[in-house]
Amino acid sequence: MQKYLPTSKRVLQLIQESDKTNAKLKQLTRRRKQLIKEKVAIMHRFNADLQSCAPDLKLITSSVDNLWFLRFFTLKKDIRELARVHTNTILKIKHLGVKKLSLIKAWQKEARFNSDLDLIAPMLYEDAIRILELKTKIKELEKHIAKLIPSSHIAKTIQTIPGFATITSAELAGEIGTLERFESEASLALYLGMTNLNKDSRKQKGSKRSISTNRHAKMAIITATMKHAQHVKESKLYIEKKRAEGKKYQQAIRSLGRHLVRIIWSMIKQDRAYEIR
Repeated sequence: MQKYLPTSKRVLQLIQESDKTNAKLKQLTRRRKQLIKEKVAIMHRFNADLQSCAPDLKLITSSVDNLWFLRFFTLKKDIRELARVHTNTILKIKHLGVKKLSLIKAWQKEARFNSDLDLIAPMLYEDAIRILELKTKIKELEKHIAKLIPSSHIAKTIQTIPGFATITSAELAGEIGTLERFESEASLALYLGMTNLNKDSRKQKGSKRSISTNRHAKMAIITATMKHAQHVKESKLYIEKKRAEGKKYQQAIRSLGRHLVRIIWSMIKQDRAYEIR
């Protein structure tokens, strides 16, 4: 008599050596994510400190992350000195534009500071410099990642799916490594977090979330699936159908993601690009 094996035993990922290009993509995309996390944390702090000491200056930009604003802000180490920066110096800022110059000049005429800046000014300057450094490093990583995509069979295949951009495709290729690790597309879906683990046995039935899910890959495919639904009419209608059935938005996205995993598996196995029929 054949021994019954629960789904948890049938979808285990095998230990396989990853494709070298995909291994590099994994390192680069994870590094990029770490730098973005650091940048966001510093931006929140910078934004709050700037709001407390010079709210009028903060109002001249839609985001303190804007390059022109950061380049202007780092012209001087003390924020108070920015009110006296000459127009010719401001015009040297790359891609500033007439509109941005007028905003800066208007602020300079009415510049006000709300707190003692002897302590906070150097901190603001250091944060602005670090944000600029991180933006540069992130951009360099993204260029490196884009150059590696053509050398990754998984990445360049996934990238043909509408909504699956360069970084997302690179993240998925890096985290998947090789399909040889997976017994079936069900195993890949579990790894990507697009399905729950079936714990049915002779004594019990049900499902649960799997600890074998790769959180980096899950976040990547969820983000891409959301964008995919915006680009492909049939996928958008599928989401609407699931919502009409009573599914929450995230549940509907995971349902579409599960379907896309089957497509990704087939595309890679058959070496073909995505087609909208």
